[in-house]
Amino acid sequence: MNDKSHVSLEQHVCLVCGVRFDTGAILLDRRLRASMERYTATGWGLCPEHQKLSDDGFIALIECDPQRSDSPSSAARMKPEQAYRTGRLAHLKREVFAQVFNAPIAANQPCVFVEPGVIEQLQTMTAAN
Repeated sequence: MNDKSHVSLEQHVCLVCGVRFDTGAILLDRRLRASMERYTATGWGLCPEHQKLSDDGFIALIECDPQRSDSPSSAARMKPEQAYRTGRLAHLKREVFAQVFNAPIAANQPCVFVEPGVIEQLQTMTAAN
């Protein structure tokens, strides 16, 4: 039996945790062909939990292994689909991020990818205070 249909429920993948979540939209194949699965991931976004943290002024630090990521070494920015995530996360207030890293961050940027060891170093700095 074919499980495909001409309608699908749209989902996005959370930039921070990688979990799929419903967007509330329904997708329709205009040719009415059975071409879609029950759920279709169409892009990146923030799940409700991480959206709330972002709205509250936090930025997510996502640890990625540059050796295992699909990003060319000369690329200044890694795309979400290229990042090999290690599973370690941290959230910092935007003001603290700007002070610690001495770099401004765009108000609409919810996360940054960091190299292994950065989150551990931040934890060491926090424990020392």
